Amino acid sequence: MEQNSKIYIAGHRGLVGSAILKNLKEKGYTNFVLRTHSELDLTNQKAVANFFAEEKPEYVFLAAAKVGGIVANNTYRGQFIYENLMIQNNVIHAAYKNNVKKLMFLGSTCIYPREAPQPMPEDSLLTSPLEYTNEPYAIAKIAGIKLCESYNLQYGTNYISVMPTNLYGPNDNFDLEKSHVLPALLRKAHLGKCLEDGDWETLRTDLDKNPIEGVDGQATDEAIVNILAKYGIRVNPSKSVNSVSIEIWGSGKPMREFLWSEDMADACVFLMENVEFNDIIESQKSKVKGQKYDKDLRLSDLRHSTEIRNTHINIGTGKEVSIKELAELIKEKVGFNGNLVFNADKPDGTLRKLTDPNKLHQLGWQHKIEIEDGIEQMYSWYLG
Repeated sequence: MEQNSKIYIAGHRGLVGSAILKNLKEKGYTNFVLRTHSELDLTNQKAVANFFAEEKPEYVFLAAAKVGGIVANNTYRGQFIYENLMIQNNVIHAAYKNNVKKLMFLGSTCIYPREAPQPMPEDSLLTSPLEYTNEPYAIAKIAGIKLCESYNLQYGTNYISVMPTNLYGPNDNFDLEKSHVLPALLRKAHLGKCLEDGDWETLRTDLDKNPIEGVDGQATDEAIVNILAKYGIRVNPSKSVNSVSIEIWGSGKPMREFLWSEDMADACVFLMENVEFNDIIESQKSKVKGQKYDKDLRLSDLRHSTEIRNTHINIGTGKEVSIKELAELIKEKVGFNGNLVFNADKPDGTLRKLTDPNKLHQLGWQHKIEIEDGIEQMYSWYLG
């Protein structure tokens, strides 16, 4: 990419897209074409086709997606598979029709089987059944990977798929119904701290910024206490007035890997600047023809010689922490003194989801921000 190359970031206001936009600006890129959801509905094929035909972006980061945590994924199953398939199909096909030079498709490590080997290498894709709770979303993302691979092989396009692990950072989603585990825990700890401190001013300010089911800072004390209790933030009447507990779904035993969103963005920009689709074709593909691996080998030479699979790239830290350890770390960083109550009657989801980032490491990139520093930075951002 050149500094003045025309770059389209789909989903530039979200956690992923905003981090990519910030990274590109810091690296000196200046020519962006951006649209909000209200300005361009990516599930509308005609609107997307017209946008690409008019704007002709040279490079595309496809970071727009319907996303959420375990509750949202399991509840809105139809929306998650439909909307993500529509977004992906429309953008990737329009990119092909308008000769986009390079596209990056962002998925998620939930594409891997529930019983995948740990850590999960790229070649574990489609080797056994998926985790049920997020199966529709995972299938949509797998389809996106295969769409990119298939267009590369048939049409000679240069589309790269990356699978970030669980992300957190600035502009995350803190909606308690739909957010992922880390931002949900951080907000719960913050609201719990407000309750135990009797800090109703800060609590009401939080709800004004991000109401819960329509309950904002103008609601009565009773309404606020009731909605917080619905989401597991409870004042314990049997103890002191300000004794507060936070309920967390599951046993706390599942292990999760977390990556600072700005690290993820740096990896994405690094790959867009330095790595082509040819570069990430596995070396054994060319060995079928008795050749030494050559990154400049034409795709047309490979197309009919052997199977090309799993060209996507994991983006992660290769490190994991249990949900219980995560909750305790957040509790410490926020300064919440109440109890953490794990509800083992609720689903845990996949017990482990650790990525194998060796392919990315071999390409020359590694993460910088560890979870302890990341949570501190995220909480500072949240407090604004």
